[in-house]
Order: sequence, then structure tokens, then C-alpha cells
Amino acid sequence: MNAAGPAMNIRILVADDEALIRSGLRAILDAEDDLAVVGEATTGAEVLPLVRRLRPDVVLMDVRMPDVDGIQATRSVVETLVDPPRVVVVTTFENDEYVYAALRAGASGFLLKRSRPEEMVQAIRLVVHGDSLLFPAAIRNLAARHGTREARLPSALTEREAEVLRLMATGLSNAEIAGRLYVSPETVKTHVGNVLGKLGARDRTQAVIAAYESGFITPG
Repeated sequence: MNAAGPAMNIRILVADDEALIRSGLRAILDAEDDLAVVGEATTGAEVLPLVRRLRPDVVLMDVRMPDVDGIQATRSVVETLVDPPRVVVVTTFENDEYVYAALRAGASGFLLKRSRPEEMVQAIRLVVHGDSLLFPAAIRNLAARHGTREARLPSALTEREAEVLRLMATGLSNAEIAGRLYVSPETVKTHVGNVLGKLGARDRTQAVIAAYESGFITPG
């Protein structure tokens, strides 16, 4: 993923089969100094080639597209590329079965199409910096509906790493976790990295889903 900082725009690819949605998202995002829409995909099949050519930091992915849907397109991006961009699913209903399937396929979070412009902008920044979980309550509710699928958490997690994972699942940032545990943010960052490595998770969302699905964390 391309580095994003104060002097560099966050590069965004918008994937949606509706022209009105694409133009609306472009208008919202291009109005921000640190965001830039670098391309648009009209079908899921166009996403991977465009990601390879344009190298965006984030893909805003409509979950329901004809032929190749957002789930398949997300999986192809995440599994094909060595350093894939973050994928944020854009959907009408947060409890959509497609949303959870997209998260399991590797999406880092989701946005509702009715979200306010400032919410969309902030969500993109949050996903890029990856310091906390996007919409933890909604992910918890989706996990609760799907129940325990498979035990995937290794016993190699230390007690402190397990504690950090539980706090990650509540949506706390590294700084907030550090405050809870009375350690430095750098120490928390190390623990988070260890958790992701041991779980084989590319980001916090995937780690938290694994924690819920294994029964390590019980929703509610």
C-alpha cells in the first residue's frame, strides 16, 4: 500500500456500477486536500486491473455489482497482490450477508451509502492509518449472527497479546489501549503486530473476525 502522510494524497479507486454514485463519491472525496480519486471501476471485473495500474491506497467497493460482485473482487485484490490496498465495502444495509462475506474475503471495513460525507472521509483516513477498527459494533453484530465457524486462534498468543486482541475488538486505538494497560503506544503497536502475525491476519478487522468466529471473544 502506498504511504499516506500530510504531504501525500490518499489515492482512492471507486468501484460502483452506478454512475451517479461514482460521481457523488468523487465530488465528496476530491474536495478534501488529502484525498484523491485516481480512477473508477464500473464492474467488479475492472477492479484488479485498475488496482495494478493505478496503485490506490483504498478501494471503495460496491458490494453488489453484476457479473463479478464486490466479494469476488475483494478476494481477487487481497489474494492476488503482494501489497494490496485497503478495501472498504460500500453498501445499503449494514446487516447485509454480502457485507460479512466481503469482510471475510479481506475487506477492512464498510461504509453505508447513506453515510454523511464527513463520515466517509474520516472512515477512509482511519482505514489507511489502520490504528483502530472501523465500526466495531457493527462487525460484532455481524459476527454474532454468524456464530462460531472454526477455531483459528493459535495457543501461542501470550496473555498480554490476548488482552490486546480483546481491546482491539472494542475499537480502541493503540493510544487508547496503551492508556488502559499503562504501557507505551509503541509497546501496543508491537503487541498488535505480533497478534496479526500469529493469526495470519492482514489487519485488525481480520484479526477481530477470527477472534469472534473462533469463540475466543463472545459477542455481547
